[in-house]
Amino acid sequence: MTPPIRSLTFTSELDAPADRVWESVGTMEGVNHELAPWLRMTSPPEASGLRIEDAPLGRPLFSSWVLLAGVLPIDRHHFKMAEIERGRGFVEDSVSWSQRRWEHRRHVETRGDAACLLTDRLIFTPRVGAAGPMLEYVIGAIFRHRHRRLRARFGGAGTRVLV
Repeated sequence: MTPPIRSLTFTSELDAPADRVWESVGTMEGVNHELAPWLRMTSPPEASGLRIEDAPLGRPLFSSWVLLAGVLPIDRHHFKMAEIERGRGFVEDSVSWSQRRWEHRRHVETRGDAACLLTDRLIFTPRVGAAGPMLEYVIGAIFRHRHRRLRARFGGAGTRVLV
């Protein structure tokens, strides 16, 4: 029996133009800034300068270790991009050791000249069904933290969490 599909959505209003936010969130450096100090994701040297909009679609991009406190491997994530809209968002359709399927949709919506709305929608299927509630809790905590870091960096209002 396949474990149930889980879904979480997080939205933050940021006090920065969408293009400035995209410049940060479209890189592994930006991802790691959001995850710090609790987690870090690795990337191969050839992907160090890669911007998300330059990633190939529909084929494996690279594999990344998810490191607790930057050192302890806790998951292995295999990136694959399904859709990319330059400056606006992406759909990642990946797998990991913990997730049979991991879909991360990130959208940056302009709100005037100096603000934007950033939304992360996660749809995932844990490899082990019994781990679903724990993974939903942990992933929720990670994305609430990521949105706090985004608001600290760019300014802005609280996160809405939709389940």
